[in-house]
Amino acid sequence: MTIARSRGYRAFQVVNAVILTGVVIVTLYPFVNIVARSFSSERYIITGQVNLLPRGFNLTTYRIVIADPMFWRNYGNTVLYTVVATAIAMVLTTSYAYVLSKPHLRGRKVLIWAAVFTMIFSGGLIPQYVLVNNLGLTNSIWAIALPNAISVFNLLVMKSFFEGLPSELEEAAAIDGLNTYGVLWRVVLPLSKAVVATMVLFYTVSFWNSWFTAFLYLNEQELFPVTIYLRNLIAGATGAESTGAGLSEMTQAASNIQSVTIMLTVLPILAVYPFVQRYFVSGVLLGAVKG
Repeated sequence: MTIARSRGYRAFQVVNAVILTGVVIVTLYPFVNIVARSFSSERYIITGQVNLLPRGFNLTTYRIVIADPMFWRNYGNTVLYTVVATAIAMVLTTSYAYVLSKPHLRGRKVLIWAAVFTMIFSGGLIPQYVLVNNLGLTNSIWAIALPNAISVFNLLVMKSFFEGLPSELEEAAAIDGLNTYGVLWRVVLPLSKAVVATMVLFYTVSFWNSWFTAFLYLNEQELFPVTIYLRNLIAGATGAESTGAGLSEMTQAASNIQSVTIMLTVLPILAVYPFVQRYFVSGVLLGAVKG
């Protein structure tokens, strides 16, 4: 059976397609420009001649960065910090959110407001630094993972998702003999792939791009994440350029080093995103409850 489409509906489709196409172009243009700048020569970037295609193809900056063993050491640190911190954050956030989703929990409102309070008020940077230092977490992975282990925004999103799950499924699992942990692991989490994948992506991007926490608590270069390495590289290139260091490689790299650093840090996230994106729109509860 074919449903007749009115003239207004067809007009809506055309307008919608035009608007979405414009959004895609506006979104992609800056990224394509960054890619072009990362492969362009200094003089073309300075004169503003680089748009969507590289001018004066140049791999100097990539060669400088990739040839440095410390880059790969710091890159490995970033991977380790991101994986460990994301795992800890997901365990804590999921557990806390599942508990808060139960309306019969005693003291539930107190626990919710305790979390929301931290969104509005914080102890400040200096007290947090003193606390982390006194706990002996400086110059360790725990200084990266533990202070930012729970994002209250992510917590509230997961709580709302868990509240929307049919309680009949958990009751049926409990009748079959599963305890609370079994219900969470074998029933709730398999039905929550969409929100879990989304939270994993949020935490991964946050920890991957984080540099200030590492800058604050890590003092040894061997422990730096790649974001600190690239920050120092930018600072060194900018300093060389401002002091008129001649035609050295670092001066050559100064004009396009920001674009190169963006490319090197964003590529892993771009590689992971397609595998996570499919969960955003999946109907995980379709057909879960009948009747």
